[in-house]
Amino acid sequence: MSKRQRRTFNAEFKLQVVQMIREQGLSVSEVCRDMQLGETAVRRWLAQADEEAAGRAGIGKPLTAEQQRIRQLEAENKQLRGDVDILKKASAFFARELR
Repeated sequence: MSKRQRRTFNAEFKLQVVQMIREQGLSVSEVCRDMQLGETAVRRWLAQADEEAAGRAGIGKPLTAEQQRIRQLEAENKQLRGDVDILKKASAFFARELR
């Protein structure tokens, strides 16, 4: 018994599917049937697009370039805050040693 290979889709493809549904007025089931996609995944893409349009991060991988950049900057910010905390602790440690 062979397992089905899990397909992956890039953000550009997901946005195209969302635009087909929103702008062309096609139903989710029509698009899924025509493109051989799972309805659950497409509905998740629609929810993600709605969240991003509202300015929230949403769940899952970001679809728009703007949200991808925001996530990257948030991760970088988190890393830098961690670095600052380490430096604060180190300077406090060495300040105690000098006394």
